[in-house]
Amino acid sequence: MKFSFNKKEKLKSKKLIEQLFANGQAVSAFPLRLVFMPTTFNDGVMAKAGVSVSKRQFKTAVDRNRIKRLMREVYRLNKANYFNNISTPYAFMILYIGKDKPTLAQIETHMNHLFEKFLKKVSETEKLNSDEKIT
Repeated sequence: MKFSFNKKEKLKSKKLIEQLFANGQAVSAFPLRLVFMPTTFNDGVMAKAGVSVSKRQFKTAVDRNRIKRLMREVYRLNKANYFNNISTPYAFMILYIGKDKPTLAQIETHMNHLFEKFLKKVSETEKLNSDEKIT
């Protein structure tokens, strides 16, 4: 994976986002929460991601946009480390659920922890699914 976050990799489909929140699984590493769901894409991308910040917590658009920009940047820089080895395409939504304005370093540490939790949970579910197929 390249260190880019182009249009193909952005989660924009309303249907898919609604389906993600209805049927997806979640992992948290406060102040971030990752909702994910295995799916298929027509354009051959392995992961599509979106970011969101609560309007209730951050009233001004300037603050929300800054946090989203930081989250997208950390995702862009770290996605190659975590998602090169996945075999199933996933849809992600990364939510900022904290109340304080974060720095880039804070978001980076929490997002790395979040991705590690995600990979651990995915490997556990894949292991369970493969055990069920065997028996």
